Amino acid sequence: MILEIDNIELSFGEKKILYGISLKAETGKVTGILGRNGSGKTCLLRILFGDLKAKYKNIRKDGKYQKRNLFQSFNAAYLPQHQLLPGKLKLNKAFRLFQTDWSTFIAYFDSFEKYVNARVAELSSGELRIVETYLVLCSNREVILLDEPFSFIAPLYVQTFKSIINEKKQTSVIVITDHFYRDIIDISDTVYFLKNGRSKLINNKSDLENEGYLSTDIKIGQMGR
Repeated sequence: MILEIDNIELSFGEKKILYGISLKAETGKVTGILGRNGSGKTCLLRILFGDLKAKYKNIRKDGKYQKRNLFQSFNAAYLPQHQLLPGKLKLNKAFRLFQTDWSTFIAYFDSFEKYVNARVAELSSGELRIVETYLVLCSNREVILLDEPFSFIAPLYVQTFKSIINEKKQTSVIVITDHFYRDIIDISDTVYFLKNGRSKLINNKSDLENEGYLSTDIKIGQMGR
């Protein structure tokens, strides 16, 4: 599946946030989005998902314009920056609601076995982020949008999620953004950089250096492979 978005225009009052965005994501590839704070990364994911209304937008799935929001078609899952699961919810029930197997999760994260009957509020912020990221990734949706999934997560678990993402991209479109740019560059097959409301396709790290963001010339999609 190929997901394309362009002609986005988003403003808050007199402040223009997005007005020259073009992005293409597809099954079999991870699409990363980089940009400084306030560049519109979260807004772009929310517009894609459909819970933030833009003045203009054009979203196409396999070349066909999408009139309905992605979340309304039940074909998209979105991991927001804020807490996703309510604190009183028990983990075992959360996994049932997401139709996700607890034992498979424990095979990846064995230290969580003791939490099977725990409530979400009993987890640390890092532990909760692991659970929520896993549930969204394994939700069997055509489109998976991840907003800062690596925040508060130990480096060892970040590597585990990279392996899961590489597996899930075979069946889902995955769009991901994070402040940990090295991890985004490492996991992504395609990277876009947001600046001044516009998007730019990044071919290597020198492109990011030219934008005043990074240095070192290493091909996107080849780091860590």
